[in-house]
Amino acid sequence: MGGTAEAAGGAGAPARRRQARGQKRIEEILRAAAEVFGEQGYDATTTNAIAARAGISPGSLYQFFANKDDVARALAERYAARLATLRAELDTVARDGRDLDELVAAVLDPLVAFNLAHPGFKALFARTDMPAGLREAVAPVHAAIHGRVAELVGQLLPGRPADEVARVATVSIQLVRGMIPLITGAAGEREREVMTGELHVVVVSYLRRQTAGAGEPGRA
Repeated sequence: MGGTAEAAGGAGAPARRRQARGQKRIEEILRAAAEVFGEQGYDATTTNAIAARAGISPGSLYQFFANKDDVARALAERYAARLATLRAELDTVARDGRDLDELVAAVLDPLVAFNLAHPGFKALFARTDMPAGLREAVAPVHAAIHGRVAELVGQLLPGRPADEVARVATVSIQLVRGMIPLITGAAGEREREVMTGELHVVVVSYLRRQTAGAGEPGRA
């Protein structure tokens, strides 16, 4: 019995080592993809460029990912997992009942920091003219982000119709997405702070107008 158990354990060890090596290779590919996406943008990036940055052959990359869209999808899922911690922080802020300025700052500041720490995120999420392949790859994560923002907007606009809340969430997200490339590409920390401050003003002004009811159809 003992010998059989040892043999079974011994037989499983090479499989575990292969699995560990495979996971390590996936991490290397995704890290390389994030760098290349961040530097070249999604359209200009090729699987050959990702493989070269990862230090592997294109054939080795294709053992794990079918194409560039497949890599983008896996990277998007990785970002979504890391953004889950940001969602927990937002939940805490919402429960604390902070004012609008504090709430927007609590959203924007970590989001800007996340974009700076993850250069590939901008290439996958900040652009508004996504090609079909990329749009499909990141759609589930976009839906999750929109859903969370809509929840926060719903707390700011209690009693408003769901479609109106969704619209306000969409506009808010688009404002942020439009400014993120300018903020992360700014020359120096001071310029980033100024640009982030401008975005803060725009988002707060827009949401304050909505909470005052000025954004409703037929209202001035």
